Amino acid sequence: MADEKFDKAKGRAKEATGDLTGDRDMQREGKVDRASGGMKEKLNEAADKVKGMFRRDH
Repeated sequence: MADEKFDKAKGRAKEATGDLTGDRDMQREGKVDRASGGMKEKLNEAADKVKGMFRRDH
């Protein structure tokens, strides 16, 4: 769970750095990192729900 939060934080930092320096590549990298963190978070939530469904049956 910490991994996706780290990706989001790293993305925000890169995006802010890109904004300050005018580096569009850095801004894009930041957006990709934030999106990656968001996707990891959603996948982990879905996996937890599926695991919970199987645990209830037993």
